[in-house]
Amino acid sequence: MAYESHYIHPDLKISGFTEHFHKSDVLFEEHLLVWLISGETKIIQRGQAHLFGAGDTLFFPRHELVTVINYPKDGLPHRSAVMHLTSHRLEAYYAKNKVDVKPVPKPAFRTFDKHPLLQSCLASLAPYFDLRDPLPEALATIKIEEAITILRTLEPEIDHLLADFGEPGKINLADFMEQHYMYNLPMSKFGYLTGRSLTTFKRDFKKTFQTTPQKWLTEKRLDLAHYLIREKKRRPSEVYLEAGFENLSHFGYAFKKHFGYAPKWHEGEK
Repeated sequence: MAYESHYIHPDLKISGFTEHFHKSDVLFEEHLLVWLISGETKIIQRGQAHLFGAGDTLFFPRHELVTVINYPKDGLPHRSAVMHLTSHRLEAYYAKNKVDVKPVPKPAFRTFDKHPLLQSCLASLAPYFDLRDPLPEALATIKIEEAITILRTLEPEIDHLLADFGEPGKINLADFMEQHYMYNLPMSKFGYLTGRSLTTFKRDFKKTFQTTPQKWLTEKRLDLAHYLIREKKRRPSEVYLEAGFENLSHFGYAFKKHFGYAPKWHEGEK
């Protein structure tokens, strides 16, 4: 993987991918604010795909599963500026800015397009990425608090997300897995997100689905790919990543083993 990152502070970096594309199923431990500088990003969440390009700003809530596919575009590598909004920093911020935290629906990533406030925040950060020495903590705090204030200005309800410092509680296992089976995560992460230890997760999974997690996940992903190819008329090369597979040749092998024929979107395609 051709990946580069340059940190000017533990919570601020420039990252880039130079290969054809890079796909990852991610679970962020902290909120992330991401400015896309060049290239293209496809976000897949809850069965929906969204495409973003240079100038867009994305916000990823912590503890939320999402598939991210980054591409170079127009001869330029994929580059982005990333800001981590850590719990300890947010706790300090909200100690000065009291809010009443209300329950919110399951969070999803957000996009703020090319909003002038967020673009000016990125523009003010850009010179710092040329520093050879780390950015002083006092300056990092000013810039991150500026970004938080901008997010609150653009979306006041985001307080209920940023100021909620709770951990995932035990939830319905079947509902969660039916909505998130296409994400490639360690079983321990699936357990964490459903409020279970790894041992309890495996025990509850077997009780719920009468099979092992890995066997169930593979079959669900193959069924999704089969549906997208046969019913939605999409090519195998277009769907294998969305269905939760990392490698096209491995996907083809697993598909043929499971269904008895190679994946193809119409008769005659090879």
